[in-house]
Amino acid sequence: MEFLNVFVAALASYAFGAIWYMVNAKAWMAASGVELGENGQPKNRSNPMPYIVSFVCAVIVAGMMRHIFSLAGIDSPAKGVVAGLGIGLFLVTPWVVTNYTFAGRPRLLSLIDGGYATIGCTIMGVILTLF
Repeated sequence: MEFLNVFVAALASYAFGAIWYMVNAKAWMAASGVELGENGQPKNRSNPMPYIVSFVCAVIVAGMMRHIFSLAGIDSPAKGVVAGLGIGLFLVTPWVVTNYTFAGRPRLLSLIDGGYATIGCTIMGVILTLF
């Protein structure tokens, strides 16, 4: 049952990411400097590897969050929201911001990617505590 819980949490966060990056596509492409094709889309758009790696990473994050939640006694959706928000906002996003700052990346990129990490972890936190 725990694997199913982790898988559903990862899938929900991944689905949210798809929506998040569709909404923020133009701003993210400009801020990230990703190479675009003639059609204005990322050149690697048809390459499945970034999508596969992204989902595998979501499963890893959800699995570790489940482990932490179990050890910490986080067992209700309200606690899951607070813990997931905290993980995304105070653990993941600062690492993203640190890396992007040293790389000289635009602040907007930190906001878009940090926003996804924060909301994605919050979604995972809720789902991990639902069943």
